Amino acid sequence: MDSFLLAIKSRRDVPSSELDLLVRRVVVILSSSRCGSSLFKEALSQHPRIASLDGELDPLLALSGNGFNQNSDSDCLEWVANTAELTSSIMDELSFVSTELLDHESLLRKWKNRLLLQFPTHFLRADAAQGLEQSLEVALSQIDRHDCRSEAELQALILATVFHDEPWRIGYYDGSARPAAGLYFDEPVKIEEPPFVVPTLRRRRFGLADLGNSVLLFKSPSDAYRIGTYEQLFPNAKVTYIHLTRGFAQSVNGLMDGWLYPLGFFSHDLSKIGCQLAIRGYSDVVPFGGKWWKFDLPRNWRHYTRGRLENVCLNQWYSAQDAILQSGVCSLRVSFEQFMADPAAVLGSITDHLGLPAMTLPGELPVKMATEAPRARRWQKRSDLILQLAQRAEVREMMSRLGYTMEPDTWV
Repeated sequence: MDSFLLAIKSRRDVPSSELDLLVRRVVVILSSSRCGSSLFKEALSQHPRIASLDGELDPLLALSGNGFNQNSDSDCLEWVANTAELTSSIMDELSFVSTELLDHESLLRKWKNRLLLQFPTHFLRADAAQGLEQSLEVALSQIDRHDCRSEAELQALILATVFHDEPWRIGYYDGSARPAAGLYFDEPVKIEEPPFVVPTLRRRRFGLADLGNSVLLFKSPSDAYRIGTYEQLFPNAKVTYIHLTRGFAQSVNGLMDGWLYPLGFFSHDLSKIGCQLAIRGYSDVVPFGGKWWKFDLPRNWRHYTRGRLENVCLNQWYSAQDAILQSGVCSLRVSFEQFMADPAAVLGSITDHLGLPAMTLPGELPVKMATEAPRARRWQKRSDLILQLAQRAEVREMMSRLGYTMEPDTWV
């Protein structure tokens, strides 16, 4: 794997940077998986003084030798390896919302760097690498700085051009998933977890002039097990944590949907360490269920490799929330339910907390990382199972700690 990562890094164009030493403010969203953190982060990143990555930190961690089967036996991270390499990658990807398109060269480099993380074994082939350069040039030549087409239309144009010979690959991108019989993620090496992030075009790159009055925003559910990481990466910054909660019924139902979803959330191929999964309701249901772990990997994951799917998912919700609460670092807690009910009020409370000017609420919140169309009380399709889980002492205890009631009518 080390030689493979070296080959990928040699193809990526990432300049060395020491801006990380000058960063003064970092905000980290802590949550469990399927807690709505992707949508929540997307809304916050629309603030003109909040810089963020297009996606999550995880692929950059893996690329720099950090994480499971590198310097950890789970998603927990006690220390960060190769910090200079990692922070250079972070600073290169950070950007702000903008109404203007990035310049041609920046877009070319950005898309090439990202796609190498999504289909690494494919784009390491000499012919595919050359084809990527050529197809990106062709696609970007059809876009000018004043293009009035939507971001989604421009992204679709680029993906269709890059994958004109293999359109099935587009199905692994967020917002483009089209599940089909027999199609599931089966790449030999995974760096970025699908659904893949579609690189943005209308952004402004982070620079030296932004250090004084901007905030760096990060989110990844696995950050619940990596508290302290951002203090290592940005040693001169104040790190503020936001704890995003969600009730167990909605979270566990969403996790179960994701585990069974053929096009996304493949986090760890456990066959590479000789582990065979036998999770009832998963391994015996889907063709990828014997080797692919989905979502975050808690410290106690080995106790669940032969359990029932609902217990695996409940443990993921409980373990992440417990790790956040046990850390004692959270300075602001908000619920996803509150955010969906009144996004303007919740975003306002956050910008006030951070000392930032109020932001304009996006006209319509996008659908992010969804397995199906959002709707209220989706957990009720598994109501019997969810209500059984609700009887467990640990569920009641954690719901109380998070400020939720056990009345099912409130589980939206």
